[in-house]
Amino acid sequence: MLTVSQLLNNKRSWNEGDFGTSRIERLHTISQACTALDAARLMNEHRVGSLIVIDGFDDMCGIITERDILTRVIAEERSPIDTTVAQVMTREVISCSSDTKLSAVRTMMKDKHIRHIPVINEGSIVGIVSIGDLNAANNADMSIEVTSMREYISHG
Repeated sequence: MLTVSQLLNNKRSWNEGDFGTSRIERLHTISQACTALDAARLMNEHRVGSLIVIDGFDDMCGIITERDILTRVIAEERSPIDTTVAQVMTREVISCSSDTKLSAVRTMMKDKHIRHIPVINEGSIVGIVSIGDLNAANNADMSIEVTSMREYISHG
């Protein structure tokens, strides 16, 4: 697997393996006016680690992650019910395109210390890649390689 496009096409089967049932892979969004508690509940409900934050015009204005809630709400002893998403979200969103190589995405995540990267094509968000997705892609590639090696060894 080389590109984000290939990864997005395979996410559904990996999610089925992780959770035992089919999980519809879609973007989850939240309004910047919602509370941090709303964000945490929505992430928990959908078993995701981030939400795309939208403004009043349904345009992306940021991203909120589990880490944002932990570091900017809990660790600062803010009330999750009184703190808005706009107050604690990450405003400078690092993104990629479907054509981006997975190695480049992994490097971005490592260098920027982030775990979620929205995928944007022609101004529209088409998906999101997480560190878990990259690990699943790596595992899938390794499984194929191991199977090929076993066949080669057993059949000479």
